[in-house]
Amino acid sequence: MANIKSQIKRNRQNIKRQLRNKAVRSEMRTRAKNALDAAGTGDAEAAEEALRFAQKQFDVATARKVIHPKTAARRKSGLTRQVNELLGR
Repeated sequence: MANIKSQIKRNRQNIKRQLRNKAVRSEMRTRAKNALDAAGTGDAEAAEEALRFAQKQFDVATARKVIHPKTAARRKSGLTRQVNELLGR
């Protein structure tokens, strides 16, 4: 345990940020999984909507500086490719 007052505060802030980032990451992964599941069923309309939500969540994570912008671009591209493969495009 830290003895310095500023470090104690920094630890509290880190815990808060860690929980907030965990929620954003979890939502990002869930949306990506939902897009793949929707594409797996073969329903193109539902898959495209789920893909759009997933891409939006990647952008939210980037805006909140949870992931790097290039990481978000790479994941969006890969997810789009996977969805299109599952839909037979």
